Amino acid sequence: METTNYLGQEIKKLGFGLMRLPKVEEAIDVEQTKVMVDKFMEAGFTYFDTAWAYAGSEDAIRQALVERYPRESFKLATKNAAWIKCETRKETIAQFDTSLKQTGAGYFDFYLLHNLGETRTKVFDKFDMWNFVQEKKKQGLIKHVGFSFHSTPEELDEILTAHPEMEFVQLQINYLDWENPAIKSRACYEVARKHGKPVVIMEPVKGGMLANPPEQVQEIFKKAEPNSSFASWAIRFAASLDGIITVLSGMSNVEQMDNNLSYMKDFTGLTKEQQETIKEAQTALNSLPLIPCTTCNYCAKVCPMDIGISGTFTANNILTISRDKDAAIHQQEWLVNGHGRKDAAECIKCGKCEQVCPQHISIREELVKCAQAFK
Repeated sequence: METTNYLGQEIKKLGFGLMRLPKVEEAIDVEQTKVMVDKFMEAGFTYFDTAWAYAGSEDAIRQALVERYPRESFKLATKNAAWIKCETRKETIAQFDTSLKQTGAGYFDFYLLHNLGETRTKVFDKFDMWNFVQEKKKQGLIKHVGFSFHSTPEELDEILTAHPEMEFVQLQINYLDWENPAIKSRACYEVARKHGKPVVIMEPVKGGMLANPPEQVQEIFKKAEPNSSFASWAIRFAASLDGIITVLSGMSNVEQMDNNLSYMKDFTGLTKEQQETIKEAQTALNSLPLIPCTTCNYCAKVCPMDIGISGTFTANNILTISRDKDAAIHQQEWLVNGHGRKDAAECIKCGKCEQVCPQHISIREELVKCAQAFK
């Protein structure tokens, strides 16, 4: 099994992303999460990624991991989202204490300033969070400091130039977005490496989209490896890059955990033939007009009309990929109306969603198209 040794940390190349934990109705299923944690740890993997902004996640991982395993046996990462409902520095730094309390971890192996880019970066500047995290590092409450990032390679270069003390960067990287002109995964990755920063990869399966890719992509992968899951191709692509600390997979059930462990336990990198297969899949995907939403739901936090934006986009992408309108409408009804949110047609076009969208989606324009598509 391939390991990395960056920042003096021996870490396997699969990390457990805790943003999409299994649920029973609206509550996180802690018992199933415990089973997933046990399988992950027993297979030799140790990196867990949560965030103050992931509702219930820090509390769940305290129960499933921190209270059940020796603290030195795992690596825990969490994040500070200064741009969410924080009017003062006191409120912003309080997120750190809340995270310590909710996780019960005592300290964080990796602590990130969450979702830097555009106006969000200015909030961290305003409250001088750069010095705050360094103070906590000196106190031994943080082992390594970095940030997650959703913006342009030019802005990433500016931030890393201004803050060389940042030890690592968390980037959205997957084979669909690698050359995507809106997301520029490759260019951002190259900037991080130019600055000598190791990378934690997020969204390798594009919010689950690449676990069930379009039929033409499925045919390419089935021809190459009939018994491999589609998600495995996405994660292996990301894990094959140089300078990677780990690749986060936001697993939502035991089956997903079992699948990921099956091919990552002995993973050593893609072969030349497998890399060519990925290139074929990229060519096929690039011909489809998908909305690049990863269901992070930052838009939902600021929408005054409570529009089901990510659910609408997910349903629309299903329509684009499958051309099955009945299936897409069913998904739209469940993901939007079934969760108490309003339809795309209710959008008042205020634009608040676009200010916080990590993917730089023209949300208002896309909602108009979706409203028409689902008539």
